Order: sequence, then C-alpha cells, then structure tokens
Amino acid sequence: MFGLSELAIILVVVAAVLAVKKLPELTRSAGKSARILKSEARAARDADEPGTPRVIPGETVKREDTDTGNDSGTGPRG
Repeated sequence: MFGLSELAIILVVVAAVLAVKKLPELTRSAGKSARILKSEARAARDADEPGTPRVIPGETVKREDTDTGNDSGTGPRG
C-alpha cells in the first residue's frame, strides 16, 4: 500500500496538473496585487515625509505660504 509521503506526493502532482490551466491567471493576479501593494507602500512612505507636496489629480491647490505680495496690498509696488 501507499504510505503517507507517497500519497502526499501524488496529491501534489494531481493538484499541479489541474492547476496548469489557472496558472497564467493566478500569476497575472499576483502581479497586479504586487504592483498595487508597492504603489500603496510608496504613497504611505511619501505621506510621512513633511516636505513632499500632496498631488490630487483634477484639483488645483493654492499654496498660501508662497505669497508674492502682489495680491495682499502689503508687498512692495514698483
């Protein structure tokens, strides 16, 4: 009869043969997941740095700390 190790090897081989059809789809899905995880980790790391400006697509952000003095009336006029 078969021992436990032989039975495990047979089950692994059968699972590999049956999974061959799904393998390209699984690897594609794993690649997409890895890319998403990498971009999220990069975004989290960039958010922790205080000097990094935050970019939001489709919105214009006015920076109040870069006042040139032209609009406030208190700056030099020439």
